[in-house]
Amino acid sequence: MSTAKFCRVRLVERIDFTEDLALFRFRPEEPVAFTPGQYATLALEVGGKLVPRAYSIVSAPHEPELEFFIELVPHGELTPRIWELREGDEMWMRRKIVGHFTLQTQRTQHLMLATVTGIAPYLSMIRTQRHAIEQGETVSHRFLVIHGASRSKELGIYLDELRTLAQQVDWLTYVPTISRPWEDPAWQGETGRVDDVIRKYLDTTANFGPETTVAYACGHPQMIENARGILRRARFADEFIREEQYFVQKSAEKLTAQPSQPQATQAPRSTAIPTDRLPPNIRPIPTASKLPPSSGS
Repeated sequence: MSTAKFCRVRLVERIDFTEDLALFRFRPEEPVAFTPGQYATLALEVGGKLVPRAYSIVSAPHEPELEFFIELVPHGELTPRIWELREGDEMWMRRKIVGHFTLQTQRTQHLMLATVTGIAPYLSMIRTQRHAIEQGETVSHRFLVIHGASRSKELGIYLDELRTLAQQVDWLTYVPTISRPWEDPAWQGETGRVDDVIRKYLDTTANFGPETTVAYACGHPQMIENARGILRRARFADEFIREEQYFVQKSAEKLTAQPSQPQATQAPRSTAIPTDRLPPNIRPIPTASKLPPSSGS
């Protein structure tokens, strides 16, 4: 088992939002540099080999710890072991942090669409801008974030973080939405799936039109596919539609995935992350991977 390309990270905080969604905050043993929107590869030793998986980073580069919003895959090879971690436990993390799903600065308006854990890269970008402004920098980027889940508890503490910030600044609009309001009777926000809510805000928010805005979609592939169609019909050019899928969907009923790291692409291409982040009972399709081979999801 070679760990030459890895460093150790120690778990310093964990917050469980639901049985299968949690925040994990790690302190790396050495300085880490990355661009907001990128992902890190975390790993644990299993049977004498490292089992690595890629996770988008929630924290901003100036923060001393690395934060991740992770979903448990009950039959996965890695996440059930991550769920056993307690404060003080350690993991491995690949030193090189990569990814192209980053802020496109050629435009200043940004429409950001996410399902559940897909909010992670946007949080990193938003926290970075907030820090820059606090340091006296002049920043002109504006964000419209639509964040969807089945129930409000799946939005975690990020619901309050983004709602509070949106009330304090004029450069962030945050729209959380849930698709099962009958299971969440106290909810008073938007209802429906992300792709349902997009249409409403494209029609009512003139500042985020196709001539001035970059659109991003991160999370569930069905949302991304639907959002892509909506955005194209709204006259967004493909070069200004950015995507990062958390697994590859072959059809509305059957999911498959490639055991490779996630990559951001423009609209015509899809991206994937390793099989550990697939729903249970989903079989991966074989493909070449830059990660060490794994025995299954």
